[in-house]
Amino acid sequence: MKKSVYVPAVLCSALIATGCSENNKPEQQQTPAHTQNELTKPVVYQVFTRLFGNTETANVSWGTKEQNGVGKFVDFNDAALKGIKELGTTHVWYTGVLHHALVGDYTDYGISQDDPDVVKGRAGSPYAIKDYYDVNPDLAVNVTNRMGEFSQLIERTHSHGMKVVIDIVPNHVARNYQSLGKPKGVKDFGAQDDTTKAYDKNNNFYYVPGQSFQVPTSPEYKVLGGNEHPLSDGFFDETPAKWTGNGARTPKPDINDWYETVKVNYGVKPDGSYDFAQLPNDYKDKDYGAHYAFWQGKELPNSWYKFRDIALFWLDKGVDGFRYDMAEMVPVEFWSFLNSSIKMQKSDAFLLAEVYNPLMYRAYIHQGKMDYLYDKVGFYDTLKAIMQGKVAANTIFAAQSQVTDIEAHMLHFLENHDEQRIASPDFAGNAAWGKPAMVVSNLMSRAPTLLYFGQDVGEDGSENAGFGTATRTSIFDYIGVPAHQAWMNNGKFDGANLTQEQVALRDYYKAVMSLNSLPAVVGGEMTELSVTGSERVVGFTRKLGQQALYVLSNFSEQPQTITVNLSKVQLAVLSEHTQLHDLLEQHSTEITSGSQGASFTLTLDAFSSAVLTNKANHE
Repeated sequence: MKKSVYVPAVLCSALIATGCSENNKPEQQQTPAHTQNELTKPVVYQVFTRLFGNTETANVSWGTKEQNGVGKFVDFNDAALKGIKELGTTHVWYTGVLHHALVGDYTDYGISQDDPDVVKGRAGSPYAIKDYYDVNPDLAVNVTNRMGEFSQLIERTHSHGMKVVIDIVPNHVARNYQSLGKPKGVKDFGAQDDTTKAYDKNNNFYYVPGQSFQVPTSPEYKVLGGNEHPLSDGFFDETPAKWTGNGARTPKPDINDWYETVKVNYGVKPDGSYDFAQLPNDYKDKDYGAHYAFWQGKELPNSWYKFRDIALFWLDKGVDGFRYDMAEMVPVEFWSFLNSSIKMQKSDAFLLAEVYNPLMYRAYIHQGKMDYLYDKVGFYDTLKAIMQGKVAANTIFAAQSQVTDIEAHMLHFLENHDEQRIASPDFAGNAAWGKPAMVVSNLMSRAPTLLYFGQDVGEDGSENAGFGTATRTSIFDYIGVPAHQAWMNNGKFDGANLTQEQVALRDYYKAVMSLNSLPAVVGGEMTELSVTGSERVVGFTRKLGQQALYVLSNFSEQPQTITVNLSKVQLAVLSEHTQLHDLLEQHSTEITSGSQGASFTLTLDAFSSAVLTNKANHE
């Protein structure tokens, strides 16, 4: 949930305390979960769970679920899961599973109503968790059996050979946090807090003693778009006021603050100092077992134990891993504690974190024991600029070079719930731009890949759902997703309603992702190719053993003819006059030698790519 790009001072202090600068690199490389037991390259398919199976097409702005519809767990039937698997998916990230604040009325089921004054949208943000031990009632056909329906979805996903990932949101919870599903003996967040203090080590929240919370106001914003609701009165009862999720300390947050949430206290004092043991610097070289042992017997803040118990609860339910929202706003030491606890219970758990500050990448991987981080600020932002024609295609190598030592931990993506759709006018305006970008993103390194539902059929995110703006498929409201609905075809998931262009785009995505079975793609070294003739074409090799791939991608709306000059190293597994065959499209060319060395020429159509090898049988 990318809400800002600033880095709190308390987190910078964490880096100083643990010695985690860019130049302080561990002597040993931490092994990502996916390389421990098998040769594979993870592919994460992110679905926004309440939108995925929705067949309604009314798309009324600020519409209710009765007007606009809502998808359910049961919509992920065998046909849907088969279609997801066809994209090479290894892990399905079900976004918005946990029970978060929403405007709907479930009081008949003993669930308190949420106040729309502190809910974003009508369906609510999946990052304002109301109950960590329950699932969103919107997603169940039988609300009383909502946990059972999610368990069945876990089983179906596993039966199709894929693993289940859900969100953990450690930095903040909904203002109206009330857990109905908590196990016996578990206390709610804040239930035992001393609210007379702004800070206490074992308080779950920070407070503004003696002052009450005030709902933020703005002349540009109307709750529920101005639609009436009995609780929409500009008032929410919270005394004393709590700090807001993004760290705002005023009783009346700004309308742009994360006002629907309250910040969780991990033992970081208001002045940024720590109320817990520091992780020794040499632990960057130690495995999760050593990290787990380090924290045993230490007196830690109450919030640490609460989140450990939550994560282990979901592992017991069959969940295979977690995506951590805004992980960089929580101290590295906590992640060492939590992730080592998780790995002790499930060594192959999949742990993906949202971290945007490159200076913190290695700390969260090596000290925090994360498997994967978003490669957003470097790789994604550069690739987006290439797609928009702002920089030359070979600029991507500078971005990639910044994470060479941790590339297997850096997840690549072109779309997710925070980013604009490729086909939206504010990004590229044409889903075809995703073709060369997908080739480069998926094949350039050992990084895992994330796909967002609807991406492979050119969804443009143009629906005006209510809260927020178009270009990103709404995470706050009930809405239909038209291009995805065409593939869904009322639950058949056969793509019968797709256009020919959409069918071709999805087939292309499947072809690109199928290349992940090649050893050179999974674990090969990358070198830049010398490409002349067009700055819109980027080229690189991936080599492992005797397998070498030559990847060329055209980021242009026009055909481009280029010449590739090969170094002796890049020729190592080939001979002169070697015929090259394309594993992706229909290109072929021959390496020739001359006075200037070996080279080959190629013409690439608009948005076209070639994945060339000296053998046609993938060997």
